[in-house]
Amino acid sequence: MAKGASLSGFPEWLPEERFVEQQAMDTLRSVFSLHGFQGIETRAVELGSSLLKKGETSKEIYLLSRLQEVGSENDTPVEDRMGLHFDLTVPLSRYVVEHSGDLVFPFKRWQMQKVWRGERPQEGRFREFTQADIDVVGNGQLPDHYEVELPLIMVEALEALRPLGCPKATVHANNRKLSEGFYRAIGLTDIEGVLRTIDKIDKIGPDEVVRELKETCSANDTQAQACLALAQITATSGRQLRESFDQLCASVEVTAANEHYALAMEGIATLEKIVDGAAAIRPGAVIADLKIARGLDYYTGSVYETFLDGAASLGSICSGGRYDNLATQGSHTYPGVGLSIGLSRLVSHMLHVSGAHANRQSPASILVAVWDEAHRAQSDAIARALRTRGIATDVAPAAQKIGKQIRHADRLGIPYVWFPAFEGQPEEVKNIVTGEQIEADVASWLPEEQYATQHVVLD
Repeated sequence: MAKGASLSGFPEWLPEERFVEQQAMDTLRSVFSLHGFQGIETRAVELGSSLLKKGETSKEIYLLSRLQEVGSENDTPVEDRMGLHFDLTVPLSRYVVEHSGDLVFPFKRWQMQKVWRGERPQEGRFREFTQADIDVVGNGQLPDHYEVELPLIMVEALEALRPLGCPKATVHANNRKLSEGFYRAIGLTDIEGVLRTIDKIDKIGPDEVVRELKETCSANDTQAQACLALAQITATSGRQLRESFDQLCASVEVTAANEHYALAMEGIATLEKIVDGAAAIRPGAVIADLKIARGLDYYTGSVYETFLDGAASLGSICSGGRYDNLATQGSHTYPGVGLSIGLSRLVSHMLHVSGAHANRQSPASILVAVWDEAHRAQSDAIARALRTRGIATDVAPAAQKIGKQIRHADRLGIPYVWFPAFEGQPEEVKNIVTGEQIEADVASWLPEEQYATQHVVLD
């Protein structure tokens, strides 16, 4: 990222870093399109009434004001003011409702855009960043099989990023129905509060989670310890998941006779499908992890967090889940399931830990020299001819001494310099990496494969 940036949390990649980000976006777009997802872009602003649907994230909203309104914003309720979107799911819910008559359901969309959050900047966490989302939205109903398919698609997409420096990814999945059913079965009522507290377990630790559950969620010590025990369950198969859950229920005397047990079993059943379905296609790619809570209010079913091998400090780089009531039109609902990659966080890791960078600053593989300004049209014609053949070509910015033009190409990482015919001399091209210089025909010359394109390399 550019040194000396005056605003922390607003990344500005250098050209060779931006190229890595662009390659990552192109790779993700390709994978998503292979699975039939359609690309959309939504506006950067939403009404406060829409943004406030996200619960605690409302503390991070950037509200907009025109200059002449500064100082009088309090006259307008937050719900009626415009704010920058802080994710792409809330805008999607509004988009689906407004365009429902033009969309084919289930609507499968990918979206990559900037979002803004007023949180404390730190390594890999920004105030302005790019997200890459996929969602499937139904009209009135949405089959559970999408809760199995989407995390696998994300794993496939992240696998495709491995050559760009992305470590191996594993999706950790839970189900809100499982958690809610269990919490209610042991006598807790502040379900959202418990979920938000459990969601902090990796940040504040088990002991602090127990303390918060007792202090803010009215849990007694037995209930708090039971919540912690649930959060400590992990499984790589549906059978292992059910056995561990049954053992916990037995230890706290929760039985099928409890009115909330059936809700927990719904969650277990869906989570079994996710883990076993994933194991059949990509063993180990998705595991059940019952501490995954996603402290956002609108999730109603499966929830996901994605972690990278050897990058524990980075936290989750891809999250999401099932939501049944976020997009509504009167009594009609548009249930959905989706996942979102924090692309800027991921790219930051790829750049600064994996050492990903472009092999050269310029996408051009050849610079056409200019003998003098009177002959610039000749150089421009050569460049046009090369470009029509798909060869990325630049032209020297000034008719300087040839040595300076070669140094200009070298600073940009351009491997070839083309010398137009001049005073009876034939056209020639020089590989400034190897020093080889040969005669060349603009209609047939091709760069060697290793120099032909700009690409990502790892340190």
